[in-house]
Order: sequence, then structure tokens, then C-alpha cells
Amino acid sequence: MPTLLRSEKEPAGLSACVTGGSRGLGLLIADQLAARGCAVTLAARDREELEQARTKLLRRHPWAVVDIVVCDVRDQDQVRSLMRGTYERRGGLDVVIANAGVIQVAPVESIGAEEFQSAMDTMFKGTLHAALEALPYLRESPHGGRLGIISSVGGLLGVPHLLPYACAKAAAGVLAEGLHAEAAADGVSVTAVYPGLMRTGSHLHARFGGDRTAEYTWFSALAGAPIVSMNAQRAAARITRAVLRRRVRLVLTPMARAADIVHGVAPGLTTRVSSLAARALPNGTGGRERLTEGKDTAPTAHPVAARVRAWGSAMNDKVTRSYNQRHG
Repeated sequence: MPTLLRSEKEPAGLSACVTGGSRGLGLLIADQLAARGCAVTLAARDREELEQARTKLLRRHPWAVVDIVVCDVRDQDQVRSLMRGTYERRGGLDVVIANAGVIQVAPVESIGAEEFQSAMDTMFKGTLHAALEALPYLRESPHGGRLGIISSVGGLLGVPHLLPYACAKAAAGVLAEGLHAEAAADGVSVTAVYPGLMRTGSHLHARFGGDRTAEYTWFSALAGAPIVSMNAQRAAARITRAVLRRRVRLVLTPMARAADIVHGVAPGLTTRVSSLAARALPNGTGGRERLTEGKDTAPTAHPVAARVRAWGSAMNDKVTRSYNQRHG
């Protein structure tokens, strides 16, 4: 990742907090903030991952100030302590990125209300907790507070086999747009971010149900496929610039922007296209079973499917250690 140049629109010395900052996109955004001279607080549930993430950032930026806090964003009291502690420790809080998320990949017949509740608890309620607890401190920022909320292209239209994720991300996107309107009078900007597929290694921590092998194969292939997915470092750089420069909305990847435009103009058409896509996806197993993480799911041994996955996920697999998705 190249060294970044600072600009007057991206002031150094800010205090920033990133939830879901121990790996993947959150870690890459934290890297971008550290490169711009921000004191960064990483928050996530796993202390070991947080320690490894801090080590990676300090290896790249020896001068950086990096704090870690174990925090479950589903618990508002923990988030309150996170934001207050960051404010007190760094003498202010200027930038917050609400990024924590989970991905469940399965047909709706293989999941139930629990999976939807889990997605909402992390990606909507977790984002809500971060926003509500950060806003009082962001209003005090002498630089003008900045809040970035990471939604998804899945939050712009219903994506088959990703329905819990899509529902939660849609709610987070609406929250971002509403908060932007209300917080502007206090000098706080809120940026709604809608990324498309990115090569972050997320397939290892996504949870798969139904025909797990087949679901893992298609998701990992698309998530890493050239043209379809985006380089995650470039995505993190654009997200960071958008938040620091107070953009209202950012949609990433050409396919995501096209889907956003077409759905806005002809929502019936995109729904019919989604229906056709759903028919090509794996069938359910006819019952509910425990979802399994990608790193514990064996990819298909079918030679054609294996070649497709190898083509699609080759670049995604390469980044898993550098983005803290795979340890060792």
C-alpha cells in the first residue's frame, strides 16, 4: 500500500475510531487513517485479532498511534465505554467509522428468524449504537465530526441467498442518510458508503448454510473475481477520502453503481433479474442447520467448479493474511 499524501481537506492529528477494525475492510480503513496521521482506535470482539491488527499497522507506520479496545457493538454499554474512552484518552473524537458486520450466505429456506436477528443486531443495532454514542463527541470536534456508516450494495436491493445481510445493510444505509440530514446543523457530516464486492478475504469468515459447499464456492468465486470485485486497498482509500471530505454518499464498483441506477429507475426489472439469478444458485437442504464459517467449509471437489473457484478467489485468497483474515 503506497504512502499517502495529506491535503488540507484531510487534516492530520485527528482522533479516529473504527469498529470492526481488526481485519478486512475495517483494518484497511484504519491503515488509511493512520497513514494520514490520525490516532486510531480499533474496536472488535477478538483481542488476539486486535493485537495482530495493531502489530500490522505499527509495522507499516512506526510513528502511528494505535489503540485497541475489545468491544461487542451489539452491547450499547460497551460502545458507550468505547467512545467515551477514546474521547478521554485522545482528548477528542473526530472520526468514527461504523464497519462491524457479519455475512450469512444461505437460501431463506435454510435459515430462520435467528439469522435475521443476528444480522440486525450487529449491522443495524451495532451501527446505531456507534452513531448514538459517538455523536455527542463528534459535535464537540473543533474540526467538525465525521461519521462513516458502511452499508453495502446489498442494502440497495434484495440479494438472494444474502437476505439477512441485505436487510441489515439497508437499515444501516437509511440510518446514515437520515442522520446526515439531522446532524448537519451541528457541523457533523455523515457519509453513507455502499461498497460492492471487494477482495478482502471475507469468504473465510462468512457463514454458510444450506448446501454449504456449493454456497461457499459461488460466494468465494464472485468475491474474488476480477472485474466483478474491487481491490480492497483502493476501496478503503476511496472510503476514507469520502468520509474525511464529507461526501454524503459513496457507491463503489461499477457493477454496484449500475445496479443502484437501474434499481432506482426500474425496480421491477432488477427484481426479475434477481429471480433469474436465484434459480442459478444452489438449492436449500430442506431444513435448518447450524451455519459454518468459510474457513471450516471444504470447497467443492467437482473439477469444473473447482477451476471456477480457483479463478475467482485466487486474488482474494492472497490477501487473507495481510488483511488479518487468516492467522499464522
